[in-house]
Amino acid sequence: MKFSLFVHLERLNPGQTDESLYREFIALCEIADKGGMHAIWTGEHHGMSFTIAPNPFLSIADLARRTKNVRLGTGTVIAPFWHPIKLAGEAAMTDIITGGRLDIGIARGAYSFEYERLAPGLDAWGAGQRMRELIPAIKGLWQGDYAHESEFWTFPSTTSAPKPVQEPHPPIWVAARDPNSHEFAVANGCNVQVTPLWNGDGEIASLMERFEAACTKNPEVKRPKIMLLQHAYVGTDEADLEQAAKELSVYYNYFFAWFKNERPIRQGLIETITEDEMAENAIVAPEIMRKNLAVGTADQVIARLKAYEAMGYDEYSFWIDTGMSFERKKASLERFIAEVMPAFAE
Repeated sequence: MKFSLFVHLERLNPGQTDESLYREFIALCEIADKGGMHAIWTGEHHGMSFTIAPNPFLSIADLARRTKNVRLGTGTVIAPFWHPIKLAGEAAMTDIITGGRLDIGIARGAYSFEYERLAPGLDAWGAGQRMRELIPAIKGLWQGDYAHESEFWTFPSTTSAPKPVQEPHPPIWVAARDPNSHEFAVANGCNVQVTPLWNGDGEIASLMERFEAACTKNPEVKRPKIMLLQHAYVGTDEADLEQAAKELSVYYNYFFAWFKNERPIRQGLIETITEDEMAENAIVAPEIMRKNLAVGTADQVIARLKAYEAMGYDEYSFWIDTGMSFERKKASLERFIAEVMPAFAE
């Protein structure tokens, strides 16, 4: 099983500048590269200081000059916000800039907050349909002289300019949850990224079962890869782990609030969630974080990840966005690289 870093700029309070957040983002990515991680993933979000990532290709182009070894992936671009010609061209240019290190993760998106602002009237189902139309279209554009006429986009014969370095194109990953999404990804020769959030080992096993079922239904397709994206924290002692569990609980409370899109938002920050409100949200309580996420000492995290490897996961992506201080993120990542990853060395 390979290891990667999943990271954005993130802000839970107005006390940090965008410039300082970007410096911290770069520092974590450089640690991942020097530490031997396989890849770095960063995504796309708009108008949300909770997750600052307006264009992953810009960040990846910068990372290409600051890193030497890691692959660089979009985790993920939001399909309904892109025209196929624009995505094909920008991705291909980024593949050239990175020297053929680009992976492209594509998702339908998750936040109605973004849909309301960039594509009013769009819902998750409609976004998913656009994703299913987008992926074959960008493949056609990379091949060249491709015309498209369908429900969401229509354009005459066009060739992506430029074309990507990688042949036939950069690896494509689809963020999948339901069985139909797994089947679409596998049938179209795409790798799969799954995110169980805080739901634990039962959900992780179920996601693998959906992937295996999709592979069985498409025996003519070369088996793609599957990546597990999950929050992790490698701690030093019980007090450190208790603090991490509380911090992750706060993070997921804010994740829920953004997802529900019901609280007031000012200057890109959602209204503060009170301690009482958090206490009422028992499904993401600190004890759930300890139970369901890869939060523990190095030995405890190794044991949990060995179980995921045995299930068949090809890649584990360390989701480091947690609302923690930079110093705590950095220390956990360094312990992960130094104490956890060697247990999986070939």
